[in-house]
Amino acid sequence: MSEPYRYVVGLEVHVQLQTRTKLFCGCSTQFGLPPNTATCPVCCGMPGVLPVMNRQAFRLAMKAALALNCRIAPFTKWDRKNYYYPDLPKNYQISQYDLPFSSEGYLEIPTTNGPKKVGIIRAHLEEDAGKSMHDESGRGGESKVDLNRTGTPLVEIVSKPDINSPEEAGAYLRELRLMLRELGVSDCEMQEGSLRCDANINIHVWQPDGSYRATPITEVKNLNSIRSVEKAVKYEGDRQYQKFLQDGKTIKDEPKETRGWSDVQEKTYFLRRKETADDYRYFPEPDLVPVTVDAAWIAEIRAEMGELPAEQRKRLQQPPYALSAYDAGVLTSQGRALVAYFEQVYAGCNDAKAACNWVTNEVLATLNDRKISIADYPIPAANLAGLIVELQKSGLNKQRAREVYAFMLDQRTDAATAIQKLGFQAVTDETTLREIIRKAIAGNPKAVADFKKGKVKAADAIKGAVMRETKGLANTETVQTLLLQELAQE
Repeated sequence: MSEPYRYVVGLEVHVQLQTRTKLFCGCSTQFGLPPNTATCPVCCGMPGVLPVMNRQAFRLAMKAALALNCRIAPFTKWDRKNYYYPDLPKNYQISQYDLPFSSEGYLEIPTTNGPKKVGIIRAHLEEDAGKSMHDESGRGGESKVDLNRTGTPLVEIVSKPDINSPEEAGAYLRELRLMLRELGVSDCEMQEGSLRCDANINIHVWQPDGSYRATPITEVKNLNSIRSVEKAVKYEGDRQYQKFLQDGKTIKDEPKETRGWSDVQEKTYFLRRKETADDYRYFPEPDLVPVTVDAAWIAEIRAEMGELPAEQRKRLQQPPYALSAYDAGVLTSQGRALVAYFEQVYAGCNDAKAACNWVTNEVLATLNDRKISIADYPIPAANLAGLIVELQKSGLNKQRAREVYAFMLDQRTDAATAIQKLGFQAVTDETTLREIIRKAIAGNPKAVADFKKGKVKAADAIKGAVMRETKGLANTETVQTLLLQELAQE
């Protein structure tokens, strides 16, 4: 085996749902409000208040669960998860324990070895806690608490330990984020805390007889970027393996632990021993009625979902597009709107590969440079398709094609007009091209002699002379073909 151990990783992802108000009260969920201004007696846990469930939050959570191929429970209840922390004013969190609203699903992710299904144990609803802000300067400053986030609706998605590398962990999170954004479930902005991840990591160390020994599971908390998750998985695999080598006989008896992650040091650090369900003293939430879901409600939500990224990738790899897995992956990674634009370009030029190349290279580069979305892109799909058709007819080389594209972008015109305005009338007449090629051959006797000695690259000097003479307005492939024919007659 190439590696001395195998990663075994399960991810717990907390996704903030895209609702205007909190899960059990009417306070705003808007990010960036002044501290402690989006609060009320309900989310602050004042005596005598009663929560009321946000129906839109439940709908969004169901949409996420259905996209994850989960089984939707016809009956689900709420539970209190009890623990004390300064940013949890009620000293308990309303969550779901033994009867979550969805379970037993999967998410298909792209890997270097093809698609892989990562199992989903459960996806359940719960409210978020607030945010503690600590002075990390070491000068003994005060810790502060902002309760604006308290009560924000979350769906917690718990995967099975089916992830076997840092790269697969990253692929899982990217696919999940893309899918939830496309569904309108969440904006998944990790820097704003609307998607947070805890990673449960251990390794299976291979033994000489082919069996393995497992290290205890470590939970790494609150990783705030996909890159951090990948690095934390890699670091924990190495750390646990080194610890196994040092103390292999007793490591299996060590308790599970919770660790934090330092982006600065790129290492995990010990926080506490891992809690168990008993530590939270779960009991049914007495102030909320259970929720029942029927088949009609599920069908209604499923009808709103549309095509998911994995389905798009498969479709784009089939006729009439027949794109490679890589090209289909690049297109779908940017969202439905870009895929729709690509399909419109293809409809106008009937060349899927050319349409994909222009969209994934030039169009995406323009979107990134200008920091705009495809909705604000200035070249209509029909005009980009027209550019591809014009290039197929005229045979303009890549440099001139990019100049035409830039003109279309700035002047908001079509390809034919851009080519005319720029004076790019391609040299396509074969008789004219042969005359230019013969002249170039006569002017480069050394290159001709080298070519005859077997130095094929010597022909490039002659081709360069032809392209200069035509001001780059001849098709390079045509020039290459005619040049080799003329050289063969020398």
